[in-house]
Amino acid sequence: MPTIVKYILVFFISMVPIIELRGAVPIGTVTLGLDYLPTLIICVIGNLIPVPFIYLFGRKILEWGSKLKHGSGLFKWVLNKGEKAGRKLTKNANNYGPFIALMLFVGIPLPGTGAWTGTLAASMLDLDKKKSSVAVMCGVIMAGIIMLVISLLAKAGITSISDLF
Repeated sequence: MPTIVKYILVFFISMVPIIELRGAVPIGTVTLGLDYLPTLIICVIGNLIPVPFIYLFGRKILEWGSKLKHGSGLFKWVLNKGEKAGRKLTKNANNYGPFIALMLFVGIPLPGTGAWTGTLAASMLDLDKKKSSVAVMCGVIMAGIIMLVISLLAKAGITSISDLF
């Protein structure tokens, strides 16, 4: 497969909900053997492209879809996930402030976190669009760096902390 096709592939993988950059960085660097820095940059850009659309339209589309006669279950599930994330963010915001809480929520690569869920939660909470976008961007960069380090360690054969010593 040509290198440009591999970069295009990881770009689009980083846009996919749930997988996002957390899956695209290891796929690009470990599986496809792409250079680290270009892969990280392409994945960050790909992961951030959906953010304004999610903030502006995500909540409205989910509320509309949850009222459909057929297929409303998926919309309700995602809406629930966004509301749950919003409550979690609100709880954490008391300790750190909404900007830091949102950045950490997006930036720490755990299941159910990421740009899609964080942006949806921010829109559910009616957080400031500009501040939320910057917090999500910082979180995506943070998650990208974490995933890149994990990918580098995995590629070097380090699979546990004991391998470091």
